[in-house]
Amino acid sequence: MPLNIRQDACELDFLSLGALVHRLDPGIIPFRKAKSFDIHVSGGEYNVAANLSDCFGLKTGIATAMVDNGIGELVQGNVRQMGVKPFYKQFRHDGVRGPNIATVYSDRGLGVRPPVVFYNRANEAGAMLKPGDFDWQAIMANGVKWFHSGGIFAALSETTSQTIIEGMQAAKAQGAITSFDLNYRAKLWASIGGDAKGQAVISDIVKHVDCLVGNEEDLQKGLGIQGQDVESSSKLDPQNFFKLIDKAVAKFPNVKMVATTLREVHSTNRHDWAAVLWLEGKTYVSPTCQLDVVDRIGGGDGFAAGLIYGLLTGKDPEQALRLGWAHGALLTTFPGDVTMAKLPEVEALAKGGSARVQR
Repeated sequence: MPLNIRQDACELDFLSLGALVHRLDPGIIPFRKAKSFDIHVSGGEYNVAANLSDCFGLKTGIATAMVDNGIGELVQGNVRQMGVKPFYKQFRHDGVRGPNIATVYSDRGLGVRPPVVFYNRANEAGAMLKPGDFDWQAIMANGVKWFHSGGIFAALSETTSQTIIEGMQAAKAQGAITSFDLNYRAKLWASIGGDAKGQAVISDIVKHVDCLVGNEEDLQKGLGIQGQDVESSSKLDPQNFFKLIDKAVAKFPNVKMVATTLREVHSTNRHDWAAVLWLEGKTYVSPTCQLDVVDRIGGGDGFAAGLIYGLLTGKDPEQALRLGWAHGALLTTFPGDVTMAKLPEVEALAKGGSARVQR
């Protein structure tokens, strides 16, 4: 079996570490003109756990910060609804300034107008997490197969990256696979030192990682690796990404798997979508499809969830890649950051299903 995944009975198939946020979504209306919005509960690390639970039926958990106010209660309700087991470090809100559950503001754009994302992460509880806040031995006492975190959480403060390393060391000590989604967000890293700081922090984390996930820009900016110009390139050639992956693995020889999504954006709502997988020296390429995108936020997390599900359940790498590609594609057809798909829908698309009406 690829990656030497645990085959014994474990309490959790998958455990994430990261910050939960609430996203305010005014749809296609820019925030400066918005009069109402939907609220989505999200988090780059949490989304994968939520997708694996709700769509794929795996036993998942999230280690995160929680705040004792109405926003915290809303977030906890959504975590329960998605079937994810929480491990909360509790913070008491002072009624005025925090600590807070962060707010992400993200419209969906339309056509030639791209989505715009900005944040209010002031006094964020998730950024206060530090080594020692979670009893990893107790959390993992009955077994964890896969431990996951990401670059968004790593960028929140000086202590969050150290918390990731602590969690990964505990996970590896009891036999779990470790993964890290680079999820490079320049706006977040700019607030604590910029790209140079981000690359140094991420390098420290990736030394403990078995599996890397990210798109082409994540690999270049997060790992400091040279590749094609993602802003001006008009054709997403898988071979370019395998060259990029070769550079990543040469820099971090402990990494056993690298997976990236390939996306060519023709407009906000029309993308070409594919994915590639490098697994222990072998390469795999998904089909390419055209997406009619409702909401692109979370597509990469959807890909990661489908891929990890395939690997955890013993699918061959080609099947696992197709499941990730299919689930990521479907996730862009729903509003919000987490899945609304059912496993049979994912499997049908992965096998080459069509969009014909189902009667």
